[in-house]
Amino acid sequence: MERYEAIGAIETFGLVFVLEAADAMCKAADVQLIGYENVASGYISVLVQGDVGACKTAVEAGVKAVNDMGAEVYSSVVIPRPHPDLEKIARRYALSTAP
Repeated sequence: MERYEAIGAIETFGLVFVLEAADAMCKAADVQLIGYENVASGYISVLVQGDVGACKTAVEAGVKAVNDMGAEVYSSVVIPRPHPDLEKIARRYALSTAP
């Protein structure tokens, strides 16, 4: 994984809501979907990467999309200039590019 300027994440309850969040995030800004993780008991996190402004825009759009569906965002974050060691965590979330 190449170095990126920021990562953004949203955590909500349920696959449908996290899919809506991820779709809104990717459509709202020039970000790349890193992946997702079923955290526990139905909570799912989705991560994106890109420049700081794009990640902020993407996370805001994802939060709005979930709220517009009547669901609740458990948490969200944008981390500008993440420490290189965070890549170890992001790799765990990464989607496989293999079919």
